[in-house]
Amino acid sequence: MNYSETLQYIYERLPLFQIVGVSAYKTGIESMLAFDDRLGNPHRSFPTIHIGGTNGKGSTAHTIASVLQASGYKTGLFTSPHLKDFRERIRVNGIPVSEEFVIDFVEKHKDYFDVVFPSFFEVNVAMTFDYFRQEKVDVAVIEVGLGGRLDSTNIITPKLSVITNISLDHTNILGNTPQLIAHEKAGIIKPGIPVVIGEAEGEVRQIFEETAAEKNSPIFFAESLPIEYLGQETIDDIPVQSFCIEENIVSTPLLGIYQKKNIRTAWMAVKMMQSVGFNLTQESIKEGFLRVIELTGLQGRWQKLQENPTVICDTGHNEAGISHIVEQLKNTPHDTLRMVIGMVNDKDIDHILPLLPKEAVYYFTKAAIARALPENELKEKAEKFGLYGTSYPSVPEAFEMAKKEASSNDLVFVGGSTFVVAELS
Repeated sequence: MNYSETLQYIYERLPLFQIVGVSAYKTGIESMLAFDDRLGNPHRSFPTIHIGGTNGKGSTAHTIASVLQASGYKTGLFTSPHLKDFRERIRVNGIPVSEEFVIDFVEKHKDYFDVVFPSFFEVNVAMTFDYFRQEKVDVAVIEVGLGGRLDSTNIITPKLSVITNISLDHTNILGNTPQLIAHEKAGIIKPGIPVVIGEAEGEVRQIFEETAAEKNSPIFFAESLPIEYLGQETIDDIPVQSFCIEENIVSTPLLGIYQKKNIRTAWMAVKMMQSVGFNLTQESIKEGFLRVIELTGLQGRWQKLQENPTVICDTGHNEAGISHIVEQLKNTPHDTLRMVIGMVNDKDIDHILPLLPKEAVYYFTKAAIARALPENELKEKAEKFGLYGTSYPSVPEAFEMAKKEASSNDLVFVGGSTFVVAELS
Protein backbone atom coordinates (compact mmCIF):
# COMPACT_ATOMS: atom_id res chain seq x y z
CA MET A 1 0.00 0.00 0.00
CA ASN A 2 1.08 3.58 -0.58
CA TYR A 3 0.53 6.27 2.06
CA SER A 4 -3.02 7.24 1.04
CA GLU A 5 -4.02 3.57 0.80
CA THR A 6 -2.51 2.94 4.23
CA LEU A 7 -4.53 5.78 5.75
CA GLN A 8 -7.68 4.52 4.06
CA TYR A 9 -6.99 1.07 5.48
CA ILE A 10 -6.56 2.22 9.08
CA TYR A 11 -9.53 4.61 8.92
CA GLU A 12 -11.79 1.87 7.57
CA ARG A 13 -10.31 -1.08 9.47
CA LEU A 14 -9.80 0.53 12.88
CA PRO A 15 -12.49 2.44 14.79
CA LEU A 16 -11.53 6.13 14.95
CA PHE A 17 -13.24 8.12 17.71
CA GLN A 18 -12.90 11.46 15.91
CA ILE A 19 -14.90 10.07 13.00
CA VAL A 20 -17.42 7.60 14.44
CA GLY A 21 -17.62 8.74 18.07
CA VAL A 22 -18.21 6.71 21.22
CA SER A 23 -18.36 3.34 19.43
CA ALA A 24 -14.59 3.63 18.89
CA TYR A 25 -13.80 4.20 22.56
CA LYS A 26 -12.27 1.23 24.38
CA THR A 27 -12.29 1.08 28.16
CA GLY A 28 -9.15 -0.17 29.87
CA ILE A 29 -5.52 -0.15 28.77
CA GLU A 30 -4.91 -3.91 28.73
CA SER A 31 -4.83 -4.21 24.93
CA MET A 32 -2.56 -1.17 24.73
CA LEU A 33 -0.16 -2.83 27.19
CA ALA A 34 -0.24 -6.02 25.11
CA PHE A 35 0.52 -4.15 21.88
CA ASP A 36 3.32 -2.21 23.54
CA ASP A 37 4.77 -5.45 24.91
CA ARG A 38 4.68 -6.95 21.41
CA LEU A 39 6.84 -4.01 20.29
CA GLY A 40 9.33 -4.49 23.12
CA ASN A 41 7.94 -1.69 25.32
CA PRO A 42 9.28 1.25 23.33
CA HIS A 43 7.71 3.75 25.74
CA ARG A 44 10.44 2.86 28.24
CA SER A 45 13.16 4.05 25.87
CA PHE A 46 12.83 7.76 26.66
CA PRO A 47 11.62 10.08 29.44
CA THR A 48 8.20 11.65 29.01
CA ILE A 49 6.03 14.58 30.07
CA HIS A 50 2.30 13.69 30.22
CA ILE A 51 -0.28 16.41 29.46
CA GLY A 52 -4.00 16.01 30.21
CA GLY A 53 -6.98 18.27 30.83
CA THR A 54 -10.12 19.44 29.08
CA ASN A 55 -8.95 22.63 27.37
CA GLY A 56 -5.51 23.94 26.56
CA LYS A 57 -3.59 20.68 26.66
CA GLY A 58 -2.58 21.00 23.00
CA SER A 59 -1.23 24.55 23.39
CA THR A 60 0.49 23.57 26.65
CA ALA A 61 2.03 20.44 25.13
CA HIS A 62 3.33 22.34 22.11
CA THR A 63 4.77 25.11 24.28
CA ILE A 64 6.59 22.64 26.54
CA ALA A 65 7.92 20.78 23.50
CA SER A 66 9.10 24.07 22.01
CA VAL A 67 10.98 24.94 25.22
CA LEU A 68 12.69 21.53 25.17
CA GLN A 69 13.65 21.98 21.51
CA ALA A 70 15.00 25.48 22.18
CA SER A 71 17.03 23.96 25.02
CA GLY A 72 18.72 21.49 22.67
CA TYR A 73 16.71 18.35 23.43
CA LYS A 74 15.67 16.08 20.57
CA THR A 75 11.96 16.19 21.35
CA GLY A 76 9.11 13.92 20.40
CA LEU A 77 5.60 15.38 20.47
CA PHE A 78 2.39 13.36 20.32
CA THR A 79 -0.94 15.19 19.98
CA SER A 80 -4.42 14.53 18.60
CA PRO A 81 -6.51 15.00 16.59
CA HIS A 82 -4.74 16.26 13.48
CA LEU A 83 -5.97 19.07 11.25
CA LYS A 84 -4.76 18.18 7.76
CA ASP A 85 -2.58 15.08 7.82
CA PHE A 86 -2.35 12.11 10.18
CA ARG A 87 1.41 12.63 10.43
CA GLU A 88 0.88 15.87 12.39
CA ARG A 89 0.15 13.69 15.44
CA ILE A 90 3.71 12.36 15.63
CA ARG A 91 6.56 14.86 15.43
CA VAL A 92 10.24 14.95 16.27
CA ASN A 93 11.64 18.45 16.62
CA GLY A 94 8.54 19.70 14.83
CA ILE A 95 8.97 17.42 11.81
CA PRO A 96 6.10 14.97 11.18
CA VAL A 97 6.74 11.24 11.02
CA SER A 98 7.60 10.05 7.52
CA GLU A 99 5.01 8.48 5.26
CA GLU A 100 7.32 5.51 4.88
CA PHE A 101 7.34 4.79 8.61
CA VAL A 102 3.53 4.90 8.76
CA ILE A 103 3.27 2.53 5.78
CA ASP A 104 5.85 0.11 7.16
CA PHE A 105 4.37 0.07 10.67
CA VAL A 106 0.86 -0.73 9.45
CA GLU A 107 2.09 -3.34 6.97
CA LYS A 108 4.18 -5.04 9.64
CA HIS A 109 1.31 -5.33 12.13
CA LYS A 110 -1.75 -5.90 9.90
CA ASP A 111 -2.00 -9.55 10.90
CA TYR A 112 -2.01 -8.52 14.56
CA PHE A 113 -4.83 -6.06 13.92
CA ASP A 114 -6.94 -8.87 12.45
CA VAL A 115 -6.60 -10.92 15.63
CA VAL A 116 -6.67 -8.32 18.41
CA PHE A 117 -8.77 -5.56 16.81
CA PRO A 118 -7.05 -2.60 18.48
CA SER A 119 -8.63 0.84 18.25
CA PHE A 120 -7.26 3.45 15.89
CA PHE A 121 -5.90 5.38 18.87
CA GLU A 122 -4.09 2.35 20.30
CA VAL A 123 -2.37 1.85 16.96
CA ASN A 124 -1.58 5.57 16.83
CA VAL A 125 0.00 5.51 20.30
CA ALA A 126 1.95 2.31 19.63
CA MET A 127 3.23 3.75 16.35
CA THR A 128 4.27 6.92 18.17
CA PHE A 129 6.28 5.14 20.84
CA ASP A 130 7.92 2.89 18.25
CA TYR A 131 8.90 5.90 16.13
CA PHE A 132 10.26 7.89 19.06
CA ARG A 133 12.41 4.90 20.04
CA GLN A 134 13.70 4.57 16.48
CA GLU A 135 14.52 8.28 16.38
CA LYS A 136 16.25 8.08 19.78
CA VAL A 137 14.48 11.14 21.16
CA ASP A 138 15.85 12.67 24.36
CA VAL A 139 12.35 13.27 25.71
CA ALA A 140 8.75 13.03 24.50
CA VAL A 141 5.77 15.24 25.33
CA ILE A 142 2.67 13.05 25.28
CA GLU A 143 -0.83 14.53 25.12
CA VAL A 144 -3.69 12.47 26.54
CA GLY A 145 -6.25 11.50 23.92
CA LEU A 146 -9.42 11.40 26.02
CA GLY A 147 -9.84 11.41 29.78
CA GLY A 148 -6.73 10.04 31.41
CA ARG A 149 -7.20 7.01 33.65
CA LEU A 150 -8.16 4.67 30.80
CA ASP A 151 -6.40 6.51 27.98
CA SER A 152 -3.95 4.53 25.88
CA THR A 153 -1.15 6.99 26.67
CA ASN A 154 -1.48 6.20 30.37
CA ILE A 155 0.94 3.28 30.19
CA ILE A 156 3.81 5.74 30.60
CA THR A 157 5.45 6.76 33.86
CA PRO A 158 6.44 10.36 33.13
CA LYS A 159 8.90 12.70 34.77
CA LEU A 160 6.04 15.16 35.23
CA SER A 161 2.26 15.08 34.81
CA VAL A 162 0.28 18.18 33.84
CA ILE A 163 -3.50 18.63 34.04
CA THR A 164 -4.57 21.94 32.52
CA ASN A 165 -8.16 22.25 33.76
CA ILE A 166 -11.54 20.54 34.05
CA SER A 167 -14.62 21.43 32.01
CA LEU A 168 -17.65 19.56 30.71
CA ASP A 169 -16.73 17.67 27.55
CA HIS A 170 -17.24 14.07 26.37
CA THR A 171 -19.78 13.72 29.17
CA ASN A 172 -21.21 10.56 27.59
CA ILE A 173 -17.87 8.87 28.32
CA LEU A 174 -16.19 10.70 31.19
CA GLY A 175 -19.21 11.65 33.29
CA ASN A 176 -21.63 14.56 33.42
CA THR A 177 -20.17 16.49 36.35
CA PRO A 178 -16.79 18.24 36.82
CA GLN A 179 -16.10 15.92 39.76
CA LEU A 180 -16.53 12.73 37.70
CA ILE A 181 -14.38 14.15 34.92
CA ALA A 182 -11.73 15.21 37.45
CA HIS A 183 -11.51 11.62 38.73
CA GLU A 184 -10.79 10.44 35.16
CA LYS A 185 -8.21 13.16 34.48
CA ALA A 186 -6.54 12.54 37.85
CA GLY A 187 -5.82 9.01 36.64
CA ILE A 188 -2.59 10.23 35.03
CA ILE A 189 -1.14 11.16 38.42
CA LYS A 190 1.54 8.53 39.14
CA PRO A 191 3.07 7.46 42.47
CA GLY A 192 5.85 9.82 43.48
CA ILE A 193 5.69 11.80 40.23
CA PRO A 194 5.08 15.55 40.58
CA VAL A 195 1.92 16.96 38.98
CA VAL A 196 1.11 20.51 37.86
CA ILE A 197 -2.54 21.59 37.86
CA GLY A 198 -3.40 24.55 35.64
CA GLU A 199 -6.60 25.60 37.36
CA ALA A 200 -8.97 23.91 39.79
CA GLU A 201 -11.26 25.00 42.58
CA GLY A 202 -13.68 23.53 45.11
CA GLU A 203 -14.33 19.82 44.87
CA VAL A 204 -12.25 19.45 41.71
CA ARG A 205 -9.19 20.83 43.48
CA GLN A 206 -9.91 18.55 46.42
CA ILE A 207 -10.01 15.51 44.12
CA PHE A 208 -6.58 16.38 42.70
CA GLU A 209 -5.15 17.03 46.16
CA GLU A 210 -6.50 13.76 47.56
CA THR A 211 -5.28 11.73 44.56
CA ALA A 212 -1.81 13.29 44.82
CA ALA A 213 -1.72 12.61 48.57
CA GLU A 214 -2.74 8.97 48.07
CA LYS A 215 0.08 8.51 45.56
CA ASN A 216 2.63 10.59 47.46
CA SER A 217 2.94 12.87 44.43
CA PRO A 218 4.06 16.48 44.92
CA ILE A 219 1.31 18.75 43.56
CA PHE A 220 1.65 22.33 42.31
CA PHE A 221 -1.10 24.73 41.27
CA ALA A 222 -0.22 27.15 38.47
CA GLU A 223 -2.94 29.52 39.68
CA SER A 224 -0.59 30.48 42.50
CA LEU A 225 1.77 32.15 40.02
CA PRO A 226 1.30 35.91 39.58
CA ILE A 227 0.81 36.80 35.91
CA GLU A 228 0.19 40.19 34.30
CA TYR A 229 -0.94 40.80 30.73
CA LEU A 230 1.34 43.37 29.07
CA GLY A 231 -0.43 43.66 25.71
CA GLN A 232 0.36 42.81 22.09
CA GLU A 233 3.49 43.77 20.18
CA THR A 234 5.59 42.59 17.26
CA ILE A 235 8.86 40.73 17.76
CA ASP A 236 10.92 39.74 14.69
CA ASP A 237 7.87 40.52 12.51
CA ILE A 238 5.75 38.08 14.58
CA PRO A 239 2.62 39.40 16.35
CA VAL A 240 2.78 38.26 19.97
CA GLN A 241 1.13 38.87 23.28
CA SER A 242 3.37 39.33 26.29
CA PHE A 243 3.01 38.55 29.98
CA CYS A 244 5.00 39.16 33.13
CA ILE A 245 5.35 35.98 35.19
CA GLU A 246 7.44 36.06 38.35
CA GLU A 247 9.22 39.19 37.06
CA ASN A 248 9.99 37.50 33.72
CA ILE A 249 8.60 38.87 30.44
CA VAL A 250 7.31 35.98 28.33
CA SER A 251 5.92 36.40 24.80
CA THR A 252 3.88 33.98 22.70
CA PRO A 253 2.53 34.08 19.14
CA LEU A 254 -0.58 32.26 20.39
CA LEU A 255 -2.98 35.19 20.50
CA GLY A 256 -6.11 33.77 22.12
CA ILE A 257 -7.03 35.45 25.39
CA TYR A 258 -7.36 31.99 26.92
CA GLN A 259 -3.62 31.49 26.34
CA LYS A 260 -2.93 33.46 29.53
CA LYS A 261 -3.93 30.35 31.50
CA ASN A 262 -1.96 28.01 29.25
CA ILE A 263 1.15 30.19 29.45
CA ARG A 264 0.98 30.15 33.24
CA THR A 265 0.50 26.36 33.30
CA ALA A 266 3.38 25.80 30.86
CA TRP A 267 5.62 28.13 32.86
CA MET A 268 4.93 26.21 36.09
CA ALA A 269 5.51 22.92 34.27
CA VAL A 270 8.85 24.12 32.92
CA LYS A 271 9.93 25.16 36.42
CA MET A 272 9.07 21.69 37.71
CA MET A 273 10.94 20.13 34.78
CA GLN A 274 14.04 21.99 35.91
CA SER A 275 13.63 20.46 39.36
CA VAL A 276 13.48 16.90 37.96
CA GLY A 277 16.67 17.19 35.96
CA PHE A 278 15.99 19.01 32.68
CA ASN A 279 18.62 21.62 31.79
CA LEU A 280 16.49 24.61 30.77
CA THR A 281 17.92 28.13 30.90
CA GLN A 282 15.79 31.25 31.22
CA GLU A 283 16.90 32.26 27.72
CA SER A 284 15.91 28.95 26.13
CA ILE A 285 12.62 28.93 28.02
CA LYS A 286 11.67 32.37 26.69
CA GLU A 287 12.81 31.38 23.19
CA GLY A 288 10.62 28.27 23.35
CA PHE A 289 7.54 30.29 24.30
CA LEU A 290 8.24 32.83 21.55
CA ARG A 291 8.91 30.31 18.75
CA VAL A 292 6.26 27.70 19.58
CA ILE A 293 4.53 27.90 16.18
CA GLU A 294 7.79 27.89 14.25
CA LEU A 295 9.33 25.00 16.20
CA THR A 296 6.30 22.73 16.56
CA GLY A 297 3.93 23.62 13.72
CA LEU A 298 0.96 24.35 15.99
CA GLN A 299 -2.09 25.67 14.12
CA GLY A 300 -5.74 26.49 14.69
CA ARG A 301 -5.50 28.47 17.94
CA TRP A 302 -7.01 31.93 17.34
CA GLN A 303 -5.26 31.87 13.99
CA LYS A 304 -5.64 34.84 11.66
CA LEU A 305 -5.97 33.60 8.09
CA GLN A 306 -6.37 36.93 6.31
CA GLU A 307 -7.30 40.59 6.63
CA ASN A 308 -9.89 42.77 4.83
CA PRO A 309 -12.06 41.04 5.92
CA THR A 310 -10.38 39.61 8.98
CA VAL A 311 -10.74 35.83 9.09
CA ILE A 312 -10.06 33.99 12.36
CA CYS A 313 -10.30 30.27 13.05
CA ASP A 314 -10.11 28.44 16.37
CA THR A 315 -10.52 24.80 17.32
CA GLY A 316 -12.26 25.52 20.66
CA HIS A 317 -15.40 23.38 20.72
CA ASN A 318 -16.74 22.90 24.24
CA GLU A 319 -18.50 25.21 26.67
CA ALA A 320 -15.36 26.64 28.25
CA GLY A 321 -13.54 27.02 24.94
CA ILE A 322 -16.45 28.72 23.21
CA SER A 323 -16.89 31.12 26.15
CA HIS A 324 -13.33 32.41 25.71
CA ILE A 325 -13.75 32.68 21.95
CA VAL A 326 -16.95 34.72 22.25
CA GLU A 327 -15.27 37.08 24.72
CA GLN A 328 -12.39 37.67 22.32
CA LEU A 329 -14.75 38.16 19.37
CA LYS A 330 -16.43 40.98 21.30
CA ASN A 331 -13.06 42.66 21.76
CA THR A 332 -11.97 42.32 18.13
CA PRO A 333 -12.91 45.40 16.06
CA HIS A 334 -15.43 44.70 13.30
CA ASP A 335 -18.58 45.92 11.62
CA THR A 336 -20.53 42.69 11.05
CA LEU A 337 -19.60 39.40 12.69
CA ARG A 338 -20.03 36.38 10.41
CA MET A 339 -19.85 32.93 12.02
CA VAL A 340 -19.10 29.80 10.00
CA ILE A 341 -20.11 27.12 12.48
CA GLY A 342 -20.31 23.33 12.47
CA MET A 343 -20.51 20.86 15.34
CA VAL A 344 -20.51 17.13 16.03
CA ASN A 345 -23.60 15.09 16.77
CA ASP A 346 -22.55 13.52 20.08
CA LYS A 347 -22.21 16.71 22.14
CA ASP A 348 -24.90 18.40 24.18
CA ILE A 349 -24.76 21.66 22.27
CA ASP A 350 -27.72 23.10 24.16
CA HIS A 351 -25.14 24.40 26.63
CA ILE A 352 -22.97 25.88 23.88
CA LEU A 353 -25.46 27.59 21.56
CA PRO A 354 -26.71 30.11 24.20
CA LEU A 355 -23.14 31.38 24.49
CA LEU A 356 -22.89 32.41 20.84
CA PRO A 357 -23.53 36.05 19.87
CA LYS A 358 -27.10 36.69 18.67
CA GLU A 359 -26.08 39.68 16.55
CA ALA A 360 -23.90 37.59 14.24
CA VAL A 361 -24.80 36.32 10.78
CA TYR A 362 -24.52 32.52 10.76
CA TYR A 363 -23.36 30.10 8.09
CA PHE A 364 -24.30 26.69 9.49
CA THR A 365 -22.37 23.80 8.00
CA LYS A 366 -20.98 20.34 8.67
CA ALA A 367 -17.56 18.78 8.34
CA ALA A 368 -17.09 15.82 6.05
CA ILE A 369 -17.09 13.20 8.83
CA ALA A 370 -19.74 10.75 10.06
CA ARG A 371 -19.92 12.47 13.48
CA ALA A 372 -20.88 15.83 11.98
CA LEU A 373 -24.25 17.24 13.00
CA PRO A 374 -26.29 17.86 9.80
CA GLU A 375 -26.27 21.55 8.93
CA ASN A 376 -30.05 21.85 8.80
CA GLU A 377 -30.39 20.24 12.22
CA LEU A 378 -27.79 22.62 13.62
CA LYS A 379 -29.67 25.54 12.08
CA GLU A 380 -32.93 24.43 13.68
CA LYS A 381 -31.34 24.03 17.09
CA ALA A 382 -29.61 27.40 16.80
CA GLU A 383 -32.80 29.24 15.91
CA LYS A 384 -34.28 28.18 19.26
CA PHE A 385 -31.57 30.32 20.86
CA GLY A 386 -32.02 33.32 18.58
CA LEU A 387 -29.19 32.50 16.18
CA TYR A 388 -30.11 32.98 12.53
CA GLY A 389 -28.47 32.35 9.21
CA THR A 390 -28.29 29.96 6.26
CA SER A 391 -27.18 26.34 6.11
CA TYR A 392 -24.57 24.98 3.71
CA PRO A 393 -23.75 21.31 3.05
CA SER A 394 -19.97 21.75 3.19
CA VAL A 395 -17.42 23.87 5.01
CA PRO A 396 -15.85 25.29 1.80
CA GLU A 397 -19.28 26.45 0.56
CA ALA A 398 -20.12 28.13 3.85
CA PHE A 399 -16.71 29.75 4.13
CA GLU A 400 -16.69 31.08 0.59
CA MET A 401 -20.16 32.57 1.02
CA ALA A 402 -19.18 34.25 4.28
CA LYS A 403 -16.16 35.85 2.63
CA LYS A 404 -18.21 36.84 -0.42
CA GLU A 405 -20.83 38.62 1.69
CA ALA A 406 -18.32 40.26 4.01
CA SER A 407 -17.15 43.84 3.69
CA SER A 408 -13.51 44.73 4.36
CA ASN A 409 -14.28 45.72 7.97
CA ASP A 410 -16.23 42.57 8.82
CA LEU A 411 -14.97 39.72 10.96
CA VAL A 412 -15.39 36.13 9.75
CA PHE A 413 -14.96 33.44 12.39
CA VAL A 414 -14.68 29.74 11.54
CA GLY A 415 -15.02 27.08 14.24
CA GLY A 416 -17.31 25.08 16.48
CA SER A 417 -15.37 21.90 15.75
CA THR A 418 -11.76 20.91 15.07
CA PHE A 419 -13.00 19.21 11.92
CA VAL A 420 -14.51 22.42 10.53
CA VAL A 421 -11.19 24.22 10.97
CA ALA A 422 -9.38 21.29 9.37
CA GLU A 423 -11.28 21.76 6.11
CA LEU A 424 -10.04 25.31 5.56
CA SER A 425 -7.56 25.40 2.69
